[in-house]
Amino acid sequence: MAAMKTVIMAALATALAAAAAGQQQNDSCSSTAGAGRQFQNWKMKAEQAKKVEFIRTAEKLKTQIANIEKDKNGHLYNKKSDFRVEYSILEELEHSMTDSRKTEKAKILQQLSKIQNNVKRLQQQLKDVKPTPAFVDKLKEMMEEVENAINAFKEEQRQIYEQLLKEEKTAINELSVFERKVELWALGSSTTEKVLKLPSARVLVGKTLENHLPEEVVEFERFLQQTGGWQGGWDDYDHQNFLKVWTKHKGRLSYVDEALECLCGRTKEDIEQHDKWYQEFLILHKRKKESIKKWKEKQQEEKKRNLKEKEKSEKMLKEEWLQREAAQKQKAEEERKRQQAAIEAWKKQKAIAFAMEQASQLKLEDEKEKKQQKERQRQCHMKLLLEKYTFQKKEKEELEKLEKEKREEAEKEERKRIAAEKIPKFQERDLHKLELRIVQKQAKEAEKQEKEKRLAKLREKVEIRVTRDRSRLYRPTKGWEERMKEIAPTASEPLLRVPHRAIPAWRQGL
Repeated sequence: MAAMKTVIMAALATALAAAAAGQQQNDSCSSTAGAGRQFQNWKMKAEQAKKVEFIRTAEKLKTQIANIEKDKNGHLYNKKSDFRVEYSILEELEHSMTDSRKTEKAKILQQLSKIQNNVKRLQQQLKDVKPTPAFVDKLKEMMEEVENAINAFKEEQRQIYEQLLKEEKTAINELSVFERKVELWALGSSTTEKVLKLPSARVLVGKTLENHLPEEVVEFERFLQQTGGWQGGWDDYDHQNFLKVWTKHKGRLSYVDEALECLCGRTKEDIEQHDKWYQEFLILHKRKKESIKKWKEKQQEEKKRNLKEKEKSEKMLKEEWLQREAAQKQKAEEERKRQQAAIEAWKKQKAIAFAMEQASQLKLEDEKEKKQQKERQRQCHMKLLLEKYTFQKKEKEELEKLEKEKREEAEKEERKRIAAEKIPKFQERDLHKLELRIVQKQAKEAEKQEKEKRLAKLREKVEIRVTRDRSRLYRPTKGWEERMKEIAPTASEPLLRVPHRAIPAWRQGL
């Protein structure tokens, strides 16, 4: 959230600086603006590097979480496990916690989207800066709204983190109690006996004891291994009878005679040797108990010291976090004051720039008025010149028109004179042509009549008049009759062949 707030403030500062730089036209401030832009570029690069590092760390943590989830699910959802009944409770708890995480994530995303929309709206307002008090008040209100939303979100997250820290501390305390119980179980005598009775595990237990237990405990266990266990190599019945007699006489030598009577098959040397073993056993066992007691006290003190150190470190971390939070708040307050001062300076600068702009606008309007007045004077002068030129042109055109009319009148008179001279000649020529045409026409008509007469004589010579005879259609022609006369056969000879004329080459095959 601090990074987001820094980005918002940087964006606001950049926008205000850009708005102020756009209004200033002084060359002396160009170097300062360039240095400011370089500083902003460096700051943006640093923030970009922080973002990249944060994203890389987040991806790494995400991969670790995925691996841990995979291992956890392998144990938790394994249906062949012997602890399936106990794991089912953990499974239900896992589902409920997953649902709560999803709900909390959706809530956080909604809050962040709201803050992001407010920031975008603020950036949109900064794109169109107006030098008015209402706009500055609106901008201030929007900044305070964004800052309040960010502070509320941070406060809510801080409370959630404090609750999680308390739960983590409680869980750590419970785990330490369980670890202590497990250690006590490992140091218990019954467990040690069970482990020692396994021949295959003696070497491992010896190594474990030597590595983790006090020296007196290791010595006692080694003594038991070397001398035959808790009964010194005797069977349980003989050892119990020995203990009864030895306890009855409280370890005095007078118990030997009674022990010989109770322990059949045991000699006096065996009893004395067993007595020495038992006395050494008691000494080592007592030292073992004292050592375990001291070890437990030491562990308890170490636990208390670790808890104190942890509480102290947590307290230091909390104080450091509070100091850092206070420093961030102070920095944010300083940044806000700096932004406020920048806004005030920007307002003053805008007012000065507005006054200068008004003055320059008035100057421009005066110059424009002067230019318009000069333009009007020039237009009046041009109008007068144009009227004068138009008048002169009109007079010139009238003179040219009069001259043209005179010239045309003279030409017309000249044409009349020439026509009067040429008309008799033309009339004579036309009369001669008319007479020639009449003569040619009469010659053509005479020739045509002569031609008609000749054609009529020819028609009379070649004209044939034929009467209509329908029967001649059925009669043979003269040519056919002549042909039949030539080839007609005699009645006495039989007709063997009908003669035919030769068929032309062009008609063969048709």
